[in-house]
Amino acid sequence: MSGHHFELLIEEPSMEAFLDRILPRMLPEGSTAAIRTFNGKPDLFRKIGSRLRGYRKWLPEHYRIVVLVDRDEDDCKVLKCALERAAVEAGLITRKEAGGGSWQVANRIVIEELEAWYFGDWTAVRSAYPRVWDNTPRRAKFRDPDAILGGTAEAFERVLRRHGYYATGLRKLDAAQRIGLHIDPLRNRSGSFACFRDVLQTA
Repeated sequence: MSGHHFELLIEEPSMEAFLDRILPRMLPEGSTAAIRTFNGKPDLFRKIGSRLRGYRKWLPEHYRIVVLVDRDEDDCKVLKCALERAAVEAGLITRKEAGGGSWQVANRIVIEELEAWYFGDWTAVRSAYPRVWDNTPRRAKFRDPDAILGGTAEAFERVLRRHGYYATGLRKLDAAQRIGLHIDPLRNRSGSFACFRDVLQTA
């Protein structure tokens, strides 16, 4: 067996566009991935139980399922518990349950949304949008990408608009495609990104 196959269950198209561009630089050699996109977090939570039960019927030994959702304004522990419960009820072994052993499902929370991962690699942002200031992540409110107050997407949009990008509003799909091309998985300072990266690297 040359590597694992990852089934990535995500909530929306901008994350899909981002992952399409970054996964080739993240996956271990010999591993593959497929992205399954839902119509937002509510749709994912409505369907996750039946989707996981479907996987349970045929999942090969080398397959790993990674569920990736935004925290948004939700309680991170409540979200994680709901995802863990769905996997357990479907009869699958979660990474948390496995305690270092072989697992089938890993649940990961993006804190608080995809734009936090952009703040985590400002070099990548500047490669995509050269007019933004390079000192932005040194400002107190942006030093911890996972602790930006008032909405990460809103903060990211304000920064870009201030430098002449997206005057009519942030185009999330376009930003995900542009920035995803430049993100360095090992350079990203977002803790939630590191948790996602590590689950792929240690499967």
